[in-house]
Amino acid sequence: MSSSNASRLVRAALALALAGLTAGCFQPLYGSSTSSPTGAAAPGIADKLSSVEVLPIDAPNGTRISRLGVEVRNDLISNLTGGGPAATTAYKLMIKINASNRQVIVDINSARPEIQNYGLNATYTLTEVGTGKVVFTSQTFSRVSYNIPGQEQRFAGDRGLRDAENRAAKVIADQIRDRLASYFVAGT
Repeated sequence: MSSSNASRLVRAALALALAGLTAGCFQPLYGSSTSSPTGAAAPGIADKLSSVEVLPIDAPNGTRISRLGVEVRNDLISNLTGGGPAATTAYKLMIKINASNRQVIVDINSARPEIQNYGLNATYTLTEVGTGKVVFTSQTFSRVSYNIPGQEQRFAGDRGLRDAENRAAKVIADQIRDRLASYFVAGT
């Protein structure tokens, strides 16, 4: 065996040994843990997430942002409880959202927008129920684009906007869930 093959074999063995040593350090974020001193299953992140009550999002009735508030809240409740029943409430989550709509591409012949960029911004606060103390505040955003097919197809443009709003709401709900999970694991 040549010295280069031997050195490759030693490096591969060293890499495998290091991988074996760090294998026990991995813990899935949404998995359950049995690392309690008694050997019983410790409460997992799913239990902590399901203890968050998502408050209704305040928005003027009958507006697009009101519909989006319901959409974000419903997506988030589904994300936090996994579709199951909610646990006892230990935290309350208050969310404020606002939206923007910008023209990205304009037809040079008609001066009509062809592609719009829809933005949804959210600021949220997590409060402990027992103490009333704000334990976490953050913000997130989502930007999605949609087409406006032309003057003759105005309903298609409205449907494109609604689909963009729904996609933005889903992204906001997913980002808030992920950030809350990170907070419950790391404490920051």
